Amino acid sequence: MITKMSHASLFVTDQQKAYDFYINKLGFKVHTDVTMENGYRWLTVSPPSQPDFEIVLLPATGMMNMDEESIKALKVLLDKGVMGAGVFYTPDCKATYLELKNKGVVFKGEPREQFYGIEAIITDGCGNWFSMTQPKEQ
Repeated sequence: MITKMSHASLFVTDQQKAYDFYINKLGFKVHTDVTMENGYRWLTVSPPSQPDFEIVLLPATGMMNMDEESIKALKVLLDKGVMGAGVFYTPDCKATYLELKNKGVVFKGEPREQFYGIEAIITDGCGNWFSMTQPKEQ
């Protein structure tokens, strides 16, 4: 029986830039940062309130047994910034928006009321975007 998800992977254009974004701007914690013998860097981060959930920050290279055509296609999508990667929860979207904007985080617009809550679209600067959402009270 599967009981939970422990890891999710995000392809990024630049691991060090992704490190800076997730750690220094969003306040995530480094879970694992190891460079292997072959030079491959295994980098995982965790949201502060989910220490047992690791986001793997994978460089968009051929290290994951991808052929050249797939690598090129992935890089095109990342360079366009169109890789929608998920939803980040926040209890106060407007306050978090202001806090992160002051840290230099790029948003696609200001927080807006949606049928499911208040949402702002955030970009990581490495090809991915996320919905940062304050869910509507039930």
